[in-house]
Amino acid sequence: MQKLTNKEEEIMHILWRLEKAFVKDVLAEIKEDKPHYNTLSTIIRNLEEKGYVSYNAYGKTHQYYPIVSKESYKKRFMNTAIENYFNNSYKNVVSFFAKEEKISIDELKEIITLIEQKQ
Repeated sequence: MQKLTNKEEEIMHILWRLEKAFVKDVLAEIKEDKPHYNTLSTIIRNLEEKGYVSYNAYGKTHQYYPIVSKESYKKRFMNTAIENYFNNSYKNVVSFFAKEEKISIDELKEIITLIEQKQ
């Protein structure tokens, strides 16, 4: 699975949400920094070349749909981030969020409970 650019990832989130869409549908969903129609079409074709989307052809127009699930992408993205930024340690991930005050003690207790229930 090739790494996506920020814009490609933004487009994938739209396609995951819409499930099937024409370029004009995707363009309508972009709120900020709207690319030109042709630029967006090129980005979506790049996603096709990278193996993230496929399409159904209707004459000269294409309806695109994701062939990589959001869950698969998330798993790959998270594994790569944890490996690259946290020395492949989930403890380091949780410690980071605790130090940044992004996770509460109650949430940590919930995590511990979830782990204990799996054993």
